[in-house]
Formats: sequence, C-alpha cells, structure tokens
Amino acid sequence: MTVDEILADVLKNEGGYVNDPRDAGGETNWGITKGTARANGYAGDMRALTKAQALEIYRGQYVIKPGFGLVLNVSPAVAAELVDTGVNMGPVVAGRFLQRALNLLTDHGLAVDGIVGTGTVTALKGFLAKRGKEGERRLLLLLNAFQGERYADLAESRAANRAFIYGWLDRLAA
Repeated sequence: MTVDEILADVLKNEGGYVNDPRDAGGETNWGITKGTARANGYAGDMRALTKAQALEIYRGQYVIKPGFGLVLNVSPAVAAELVDTGVNMGPVVAGRFLQRALNLLTDHGLAVDGIVGTGTVTALKGFLAKRGKEGERRLLLLLNAFQGERYADLAESRAANRAFIYGWLDRLAA
C-alpha cells in the first residue's frame, strides 16, 4: 500500500463539503476542517477546496509531519490505520495509540507523547520481527480497540456526537 492508496481510502471515508452544526470540527471539505485548511495556507471558500489541495494537506499534516511515513516503510497496514485515525481524531492521538499498544505488546517503555520517531519505529520493527503477520494483526486490533473506546468517550461526553458514532464505527469495520 502506498501513501496515495492510503489517502484515496481516507477520501472515501471523508467525502465532500459538509457543514453540520452538530460537528465540533465545523465546516469541512474532503474531511479537511476550515481551521486545518487555514493553518495550511488555504484562504478560499471551503466549498472550493479541491481534492488535490486536500490531498496535499493530508500528505503534509497526516503522513509526513506526524512520522507516519516512517511507519509505512515498516508496515503499510499500520501506517494506513494511523493515517485514518489521525485524520479522524488527530495525528497525536493516533501516535499515542501506537505507542500505548507497543508498550503493552513489548518491553520498550516508549514515552506516550504521540510523536512517532525513531524510538517508536524501532519498537515496531522489533515487535514485527518477533511476532510477524499475526503480531501485526493483533496490533491493528488493539489500535482499533483504542479508537472504538475514544468514539464511545466522545459520544458519552457530548450529546451532539451521538449523531456521528454510527458512521464512525464504519472506520473500525474497514
């Protein structure tokens, strides 16, 4: 799986322009919030954000900046999970999920700071070298468990989020 394939899957989940008043993220297009678009130099109407512009933001903010591209070289499946979770919950959250999971599955004792760098990647490589494809499958299950728990927390803490939990669960099923 390549970055382009991962981002194509993200776009399938995110769709086009949305401005649902129940969504705390506010106005979005291609899953890019207005705040994220502005932080990345886009000043236009959100309805006019192109797919190519969204992909450029995704590549920078959700693959390169959080270090998920480093994970892609080790496990495309884990990288895809991190990118998708990062888009939906923020890249720091996705990074923390990976670090928590690796701490539970190994003895590396990673700092759970959400910064995916050489220490996290080294722990992932060591885990996969020891546990192989079955280990990767279980790591993905644990990442999804963390994601599901976060969805439940979001829905329980803010009534308006309950409108979204059914759709959020599609990400876990995929």
